[in-house]
Amino acid sequence: MKNQLQKCTAIKGLLFAALLGFGGAAWAAQVAGAVTRLSGPLMAKKPDGSVKVLALRSEIESGDTLVSEKNTYAQIRFIDNSEITLRPGTTFKVENFAYDEGKPEADSANFSLVKGGLRSITGLMGKRNKEKFSLKTPSATIGIRGTTFVAQYVPPPPAGASGLNLANNVTGLNQQAGGKVARGPDGPLGIPAAPQGKLPSASGLPPGLHVQVSDGMIVVTNSGGALNFAAGQFGFVPNMTQPPVIVPNNPGLQFTPPPAFNTSLTGANGSGPARPDPNQVDCEVR
Repeated sequence: MKNQLQKCTAIKGLLFAALLGFGGAAWAAQVAGAVTRLSGPLMAKKPDGSVKVLALRSEIESGDTLVSEKNTYAQIRFIDNSEITLRPGTTFKVENFAYDEGKPEADSANFSLVKGGLRSITGLMGKRNKEKFSLKTPSATIGIRGTTFVAQYVPPPPAGASGLNLANNVTGLNQQAGGKVARGPDGPLGIPAAPQGKLPSASGLPPGLHVQVSDGMIVVTNSGGALNFAAGQFGFVPNMTQPPVIVPNNPGLQFTPPPAFNTSLTGANGSGPARPDPNQVDCEVR
């Protein structure tokens, strides 16, 4: 009887361990891509709160929040061959990414640009399921029509600072658009009645979302409306309530990664992201 009880306990222990292992596998984040170009420090904040310092060829997982440092450009190549290159001082989250060549109905590419800027190049998912791509920003959401585009979000200035530069800069965008830009209760392009701060950006761009389309088309949408931007066009969205507008000339939007970023580092077969190098060790901080 004692032996049978021991066997029963052992079997229960093995089943419990198996269930734990299965649960761990079920909750493991899906690999979305890998770092293929890197010019400085890049960190990944995990959903569990841990922070990992990434290296060339490090994997990027669904749920990761990527933070590029002051002088860092970082190129991420996703498993559908799409690419996103982060500019310095950017916070970017991979909200949910899923791609399976044999299951197009399960495609998902949902991202968030918290601050900073990026360049996005459409991959296989964007060609077969354009509607499954979304890039959320504090001012609007960007959808694609098969494209290459640059987006930069400049956060509002801190309260209490002088707003003279902000007013002058946004007025300049008004003049570029020939007075045909959107207006609202806060004035042209959403200028507050009493501007609260200086431009926080060294580039001189006013707070809000700035976009530039190099190829194809994007659609920018928020509660104020939606607008398509085609190749060669620039756009501006000051906040979530003011509609997107076309700016005829470049207001100062720049994206100049190192020359090496013009080409991608791929795997041996050239058809996907480079896999992590076992000799490269990521540092994880909890």
